[in-house]
Amino acid sequence: MDMKDKVQKELAKVKEETKDEILENFNQFKQYLAEKVELGENMGLSEEKLAKTTEIVANYLAKHENPRNREEKVLMELWNAGTKEEQHTLAHLLLKMVREA
Repeated sequence: MDMKDKVQKELAKVKEETKDEILENFNQFKQYLAEKVELGENMGLSEEKLAKTTEIVANYLAKHENPRNREEKVLMELWNAGTKEEQHTLAHLLLKMVREA
């Protein structure tokens, strides 16, 4: 099972109630992501692996979840408008944003 399959499997296991709590408030969303990034860093994932994982999560959210606030709507529109290269850059920017949260 590759990383993409593993990440998607984990995302699919998150309960609807938990998803709602995470996605309802953008600050909670950023805090949740920051915790996951810190976990990845503690596991020794490189910046590039973290960005690739962020891309997988963003693609999953864009396909399976509706934005729950203005910030998520903007992120989704940027994600969907971008090329693969631009999405990769946005993934790095998202990592930077949640680290500073």
